[in-house]
Amino acid sequence: MDMNLEQLRSFAEVAKLGNFTRAAESLHLAQPSLSRQISALEQDLGAELFHRARAGSSLTTAGESLLPLARRMLADADTVRRELDELAGLRRGRVRLGATPTLCISLVAEVLNAFHAAHPAIELHLSEHGSRRLLDELAAGELDIALVTTSDVASAAHATLTPLLVEELVVISSAGSPPVTSSGSVTLDEVAGLPQIVFSSSYDLRGATDAAFREAQLMPDVVLEGAEMDAVLRFVERGLGVAIVPAMVLIDRPGLRGARLNGSALTRTISLARPSDVAPTAAVSVMRRTISHTATAFAARAGETMRPAAV
Repeated sequence: MDMNLEQLRSFAEVAKLGNFTRAAESLHLAQPSLSRQISALEQDLGAELFHRARAGSSLTTAGESLLPLARRMLADADTVRRELDELAGLRRGRVRLGATPTLCISLVAEVLNAFHAAHPAIELHLSEHGSRRLLDELAAGELDIALVTTSDVASAAHATLTPLLVEELVVISSAGSPPVTSSGSVTLDEVAGLPQIVFSSSYDLRGATDAAFREAQLMPDVVLEGAEMDAVLRFVERGLGVAIVPAMVLIDRPGLRGARLNGSALTRTISLARPSDVAPTAAVSVMRRTISHTATAFAARAGETMRPAAV
């Protein structure tokens, strides 16, 4: 076969966008050039890869078969190129990191601060999404590494998951308001009776808390629904209500007070995900070590509510 990386890159972009014109713009190519690349690839493979229509282009059966292979070949080529660049010192290295929103405002902020201070020449890219979306991006070769919560995703077909931390979910309230409990812990039944701020349904931990209330046959008193993490923390600080959050978000937030859940502890496992079939670059390997060391330090600061995961 005479197919090349440019053809595969064009094919993958058309498959992603479903439109030849938009793909050409994304790749900074003239549309006739992109069309010729796809036609040459189809001729070489002996099969049509797209159903072409005025409304857009969709993959044929042959195209669907080729797409995961093309993505993996492009990711492997990119890895080799970055490795050679790093060894030769010609260009900056790059790390594409994914993390969930709750981790981005806590653990990831510390990780990126430590990594950039030690390796300022490495280019950093961050993708902030839920665990399932991050694993999809990892499988597609769009990420080098990701921090996911494996209480929501037990396994991944194309990724290796390494548990880092087991973290409790705790109840937070405003430090400027009277404590919700005098004992330092509160039951789920008591939480259900407090005005509560809950996250957007896109958050992984929203499903965990909803399931806990359903299992206990409780109906929480929700005063605000659908907020993002930063907004939830701000609303709680202002005394609008309480929220159930990962314990690590309390670190360095004097405006919040935390209480452990008594009798119905909710936990999540934070894991490091990486592609199973792609060797990490030097920069990615350093990032993995930075994440591991920072997670250990976080566990020490959070005490009993956060502990290293048993491997």
